[in-house]
Amino acid sequence: MHLLARINPTRQDAFPSHAGNGSSVPELDKLFFKNDCLYKHNVMRINYTTYDVRRAQDIINPNTDHQDVMLLQHVDSDLADHQYVYARVLGIYHVNVIYTGGSLPDYKAQRMEFLWVRWFTNVTDEPVHRGWERQQLDHLQLLPVNYDGAFGFVDPTNVLRGAHLIPRFVEGKQHPEGKGISKCARDSKDWCQYCVNW
Repeated sequence: MHLLARINPTRQDAFPSHAGNGSSVPELDKLFFKNDCLYKHNVMRINYTTYDVRRAQDIINPNTDHQDVMLLQHVDSDLADHQYVYARVLGIYHVNVIYTGGSLPDYKAQRMEFLWVRWFTNVTDEPVHRGWERQQLDHLQLLPVNYDGAFGFVDPTNVLRGAHLIPRFVEGKQHPEGKGISKCARDSKDWCQYCVNW
């Protein structure tokens, strides 16, 4: 659904966020992965401009501690008080997609990159823009693995930069025994809360 919405944004309303049990979206039948292949990458580089107008680069690697990213909050979101959203990158992928749903399909494969992420939620009581008045860092929490919207896909071009999140040690670990629920989510080392280090 994520790739289909990016290919055909005019029909985004026709792509529900979750296809129900047994239901199918006809547009999905028109999307093909060339050679049925999905390619995984270990590293993503994000170029950005620093506050003193210099060029810099963040390197995101899901297998290291440099795996958190920040994005701008979506305008229609319920969390409009917070300017940014944060995610933990679990995988960096690309596929060569062939879409046959256009009025003049050309059957040429186009490369599309995407990130598989696990979302953070903001647990700070007050909005982010009042963080300076509170004189404390904003607190985040990874959504539980069994939560319906805990995982998602992101277009890498929407990532602003890497995020430096510090565990809030006073809250402790989510799984003190070191056994998580999901190997894919790698949640065995999750902390209960994190602080956003600006």
